[in-house]
Amino acid sequence: MNQETSRSRTYGSTHSTTRRTGTARGRAQSRAVRARRWWRSNRRKLRRNLRRTVQTVTPSGRFVLALTIVAIVLGATLGWVEAWVVALVGGVMLLAALPFLLGNRSYQIRIVIDRARVVAGGEVRLGIEVENTVARPSLPATAELPVGDALREIDIPFIGPHGSAVLPLEVPAPVRGVIEVGPVTLARRDPLGILRREVTWRDKRLVHVHPRTTFLPPGSAGLVRDLDGVASRRLTDSDLSFHAVRDYVHGDALRHVHWRSTAKTGMLMVRQYEETQTARAAILFDANRSEYASEEEFELGVSIAASLSLQAVREGRERFVASQWTPGRFRPAIDGLEELPSQTVTQVLDAWAELEVAEDAFPIETLARGLAESRRPLSVVFVVTGSIPDAARMRRAAVSFPPDVTVIAVRCELLADPSAKLLDVCKLLTVGELGDLPQLMLRGSGR
Repeated sequence: MNQETSRSRTYGSTHSTTRRTGTARGRAQSRAVRARRWWRSNRRKLRRNLRRTVQTVTPSGRFVLALTIVAIVLGATLGWVEAWVVALVGGVMLLAALPFLLGNRSYQIRIVIDRARVVAGGEVRLGIEVENTVARPSLPATAELPVGDALREIDIPFIGPHGSAVLPLEVPAPVRGVIEVGPVTLARRDPLGILRREVTWRDKRLVHVHPRTTFLPPGSAGLVRDLDGVASRRLTDSDLSFHAVRDYVHGDALRHVHWRSTAKTGMLMVRQYEETQTARAAILFDANRSEYASEEEFELGVSIAASLSLQAVREGRERFVASQWTPGRFRPAIDGLEELPSQTVTQVLDAWAELEVAEDAFPIETLARGLAESRRPLSVVFVVTGSIPDAARMRRAAVSFPPDVTVIAVRCELLADPSAKLLDVCKLLTVGELGDLPQLMLRGSGR
């Protein structure tokens, strides 16, 4: 009896201990599962906060922090009083910098621009709209606004509860290109420059600075104004300029059958036409910086090519506007050439504003040969380059095109006397400034 009672007590105690152990293990596993879930849901936030904390400390602050830690270690291990003094000074500097970062600017900042496109030499007016979104006043602050490669400081005044202010700003656009404005960054730092806290608004704008252009007279240098096109020597089965009749071939459309000739000969005869041309123009720009004597000469070439492109767009001509391919952009259909969008006036001007100097580019002769071998139906080709290529190189570039294609080579030589020469395979124009182009185009057309 006593043995059975003792056995039952032992079994109950063992079972109770096992149950408590299992319950403790289950609670530990549950806590581990919750910890893993918490880490998965908050690890991105923790990493972001850690990154922000690290970015808050400036290089000077990192030096002070490292010096303080080293001084604490030396003071604790070697007992140097001087080390403890350095550690105390460093700690006081770090603690004194913290209050300057406390608080938050409840701003809503937007960039308002009057126009997104301007001609080189003009300026753009901006408006920085700052709105205080809380019910307490906001003290003055200083914001930073990137404008291209420059950094502008903007003084934000005192703004009352739920108030707003518009800060005007003028952005000069002296040269062609694309100016990126924004985003606005509000920086807070202590007087010693140990800690720095930044808040950035993502709003930004792009300003296209178009090259200077000139208006070209209608019908100059091959851009003829014709209703049906100018007949060429190429024959086709469907066009407007009637040429002759020929025997019917299986597959010819019955609407082209010439019934009078068919009645006379007793055999089916179809019409044959001369292909008409409407001045299919190609503007080929040499973006190789080594072919130009200076940056001003390169920009003169861009202005001339842009003026020719605008003339083709305004007259509604079929056109192919191309420049040398720049690495990092879309691969061109023609080796070494990149076609610029030219559906509208705005589109073609934006493309010229975005144009950059081509590095390790092919010579202009190679680009012209590639365009000629692409077998595009062209009637006039403009080759725009700098003052380095001479007349012999222009002749080699023009000889690649068929005889029925008019080639006009334009050499940009800054401040040179304007001239127009007729070579055996092309017309050579020398332009010293943009204003010379309209008259030279008329002289080059032979009118």
